[in-house]
Amino acid sequence: MKFVQIGGGVIGEMRARTVINHPDCTLVAVADPNAEAAARAAGSSGAKLVQDATDLLEGDRCDAVIVSTPVQLHERIILDALSAGKHVLVEKPLGNTVESCGRIMEAVRSSGCAVGVGFNHRFYPSFAFMREVIAEGRIGKLDSLRVLGGHDGLANFRSEWMYKSEFSGGGATMDVGIHMTDLTRFMVGEIETVYATTSNEVWKVEGSEDRAHALMKATSGVSVQYEASWNEWKGFEVWMEAYGDGGMVRASYGPMLNVLIEQTRPGSSRKKTRNFFPEVVLREKLKGWETTSLLSFEAELAQFLRQIDGGDSLGANAWDGARAVEIANAVMASGRSGEVVRLSEPPRPPE
Repeated sequence: MKFVQIGGGVIGEMRARTVINHPDCTLVAVADPNAEAAARAAGSSGAKLVQDATDLLEGDRCDAVIVSTPVQLHERIILDALSAGKHVLVEKPLGNTVESCGRIMEAVRSSGCAVGVGFNHRFYPSFAFMREVIAEGRIGKLDSLRVLGGHDGLANFRSEWMYKSEFSGGGATMDVGIHMTDLTRFMVGEIETVYATTSNEVWKVEGSEDRAHALMKATSGVSVQYEASWNEWKGFEVWMEAYGDGGMVRASYGPMLNVLIEQTRPGSSRKKTRNFFPEVVLREKLKGWETTSLLSFEAELAQFLRQIDGGDSLGANAWDGARAVEIANAVMASGRSGEVVRLSEPPRPPE
């Protein structure tokens, strides 16, 4: 597979490295208006350095593109790539509006190409363990889910577009919260109703909520308590807790950790298991958080290749990306109106 990396920033550089390191992939070019960023992402791979990838979409010069640009540029790049018959792996969120995601979904259906969305938290060991526990029925019939994603504010952003709603599409809900909406669907399936409160009293960025609390109901009947925050006192933290009639399981990152409690019936004796992932903690202490992201990107690329080949994939597709943005917008809309928002019928995945 011949890949073009579009966007050579911090994440784009890591994405490019996964292609370079994969034995079945070749990085043919890196596109970025900043020549130095493009060169860093290409490294010693020999990939061509360009400011714009348009010409590279012609013919058989590439098979797929990875889009690591600001979100407001996603739609145009994705539509151009699909029109040229190229597969696409794009960073989260898929788009900055529900309407943009809808147009992308239509293009996916007509193109026959694969579109993957960069929800790499699916591949963090703690969340992968949690999904396995739920799927295996180790905590019995699932009853409820608690979800939190947060960090301590604007100093964490490298660029203003990341937190200004006219570009990003929203505040905490479209930032760290978009990972949590995807993980929620990954664990419990489709969400049908959302009731939320939002606030903007800390950073006061117009249109960008600092904090959102929501109650969601899945079509399976599972209830979800959701929180996204730009005012988390611990700094970066994401976690989920799933409760069933046979126990509970917690997954977190910051630090990577699992707690599993199993019981044969409510009120019976309990067995507790903890996963501490010391190798992750040590590796991040010595080499930084990027090492964990890089490993998850490698797993995501492998699953994207499976998606292209028509196989079962644990990676997020365009359907997942569009639904995550729709749920995020439902949270924001409910926060403004004070009313319950019922989501549309789930968009059908491409044939």
